[in-house]
Amino acid sequence: MSCDPSLLLCLPDDLFGMVSRFLLPRDVCNLSLCCKSLHAVASSEKVWLTQCDKVGVVPLVDLVQWREGVSSYKALCRFLLRVKPLLGIWVHQNPELGNLVYVMPGFVSVVGCRIIPQELGHLGIQDGPIQWSSVFEVIGDFNGSTIFFLHGREEETDYVHPGSVKYIDESCNVLLLEIEAREQDNGGSSSRNSSSAMLQTGSLHDSGAMISGKACRSSSEISRLQREGGNAEATVPFSKLCFSDRRKLLEVTCGLVRREVPGMAAGPLFPAVRDDCDNFQKDLVLLKERRAILCQICSHGSGRIDNEESSQGAESPLQLEQDDIKKSCNWSQDLSDLLNKENGRIQCTKKKSLGGYFWGGFKQMLRKSSSVNESYAIFDKFTSRREMKHARLEDFLRSSNEIGLTLKASTVKFSSYRAWPNMPDSWFALFKMPLQVPSADQIYAGLWGGTFGWPPGKPSQDKPGKALFIVLLSYEESQEQKLLIATKILEGTHYVLHPNGSAMFIVDINDPSSDSFPFDSNRDTLSVEIKHAFTGEGISNGYGFRYPGSKPGSLFVFENGVLAFVWKDTRVVLTLQRLDLQQLLKKGERVPSLPPISNFSYLTKSYSNVFTGFPSSSTSSPSPR
Repeated sequence: MSCDPSLLLCLPDDLFGMVSRFLLPRDVCNLSLCCKSLHAVASSEKVWLTQCDKVGVVPLVDLVQWREGVSSYKALCRFLLRVKPLLGIWVHQNPELGNLVYVMPGFVSVVGCRIIPQELGHLGIQDGPIQWSSVFEVIGDFNGSTIFFLHGREEETDYVHPGSVKYIDESCNVLLLEIEAREQDNGGSSSRNSSSAMLQTGSLHDSGAMISGKACRSSSEISRLQREGGNAEATVPFSKLCFSDRRKLLEVTCGLVRREVPGMAAGPLFPAVRDDCDNFQKDLVLLKERRAILCQICSHGSGRIDNEESSQGAESPLQLEQDDIKKSCNWSQDLSDLLNKENGRIQCTKKKSLGGYFWGGFKQMLRKSSSVNESYAIFDKFTSRREMKHARLEDFLRSSNEIGLTLKASTVKFSSYRAWPNMPDSWFALFKMPLQVPSADQIYAGLWGGTFGWPPGKPSQDKPGKALFIVLLSYEESQEQKLLIATKILEGTHYVLHPNGSAMFIVDINDPSSDSFPFDSNRDTLSVEIKHAFTGEGISNGYGFRYPGSKPGSLFVFENGVLAFVWKDTRVVLTLQRLDLQQLLKKGERVPSLPPISNFSYLTKSYSNVFTGFPSSSTSSPSPR
């Protein structure tokens, strides 16, 4: 049975858009390659608006507004498909109070927001402003390509640190902050995909977002490489460097690429809640202006592959000056001299010429290195489980002629215990927490927030402030048991009480509890009509901080959706309410960020609040609105 393709062409655009909802984006692209007529139909805005809506990052009404910032719905769909895996909850083991970064949509962007450990105000969880700070954002440019900005605050000044998005796995569970080394081809343009924000050496000085690492190799070194039969241009992976070199390279690069946030770019990162119409429209205007400024920071004089001057081989005086500096150096000889000098603090102080600024910064960075001359074997328990050697920093720099800040979202196999992954302590990374979607047989799965004490959500008169706890409820089946595990991912106390990632309580959904709820049902006119009760165990003091014990208790489920776990012996109660972090952040209060590297991944073991030190309303930054 043959099908006349002309029937497909006769369909109205609206109807064809409905049909395309059953197609994947790649199917629509393949359809457009069949013939000119189908190309016109498959490239229509209505078809790609349907595809954007299918991705599910933002609702349809937001897609119409986002379309104003890109060339087409097809470009917007490209951006949405790329960044969707970033959405969700990302965590790190340090500090022990909790390191929770929630990635949510902004405006043609996704934004990483850190929830600050905090106490609740008098308005409670749902109505009170939650404190947060910005960590990073990935914005889409006019063509739907991605640009990465790391946020950070140093010396009372807010900075953005532009970079690229290397790649994003569909099932990514690790978000890595790295330095990417790239080789520039003979034509003067980097080999990169369309979404990379990698900048070229040619416009290094104007953009400030790239560092030149081009090697002027001596003839003896070239001969040695040819004799060994190795590839002189092979890129050394950033992950192969030892921890001190990775940290040093990140610090120096961030110091060189950082840009002070202009006044307009200091505005909101996402719009207010839609119910607040006036503020929502004002935020939308500010967001468009802010995004234009950030795109300009990355594109103006950056030497990107789409830069016309770069593609035509135009050279600025500053570029020629940098080339002269590189030609006059002997790379291998300089490295040998520099690595033998004593360590010193990295001071990226601007010199008279920008060429001297970047090259001098690298020399000071290399002076500090105490490990690039070493080649020793370690046991790497997180990768190949075998002995391997660290790559040398000088080899990493030699393998390319440009490097830049990059974000990489990878999929890595980790062991876990009670829904909490075992995280490598030397990775500049964030780790994704799998969020189970509530269903008929897993009704309590998801993100919950609450406090100790009754009634839930609001401080009492004798205790004006209650520490906010955020837990992730997930299910785990074992033999005949169906366990509900409450994993702590944030604790708002002044000093940590429970290890990060520990189970606040574990109950068996198949084991009903006969215990009665110990609090007065008429207190504060709060009804406590109990719907279900389950038997379980709650966290308690054990063998030291790292190894807590457990004591029996019961989980009570109320008709209004509130959960309460009660420790049987002490009658201590932890009350929980389901959270919508995206809505809470839109009503929240933004506070200053940490310096860039620590802001992304805080690797120092700490048991107190390192993010704000519990700022009062007088010391925290008011909302940009």
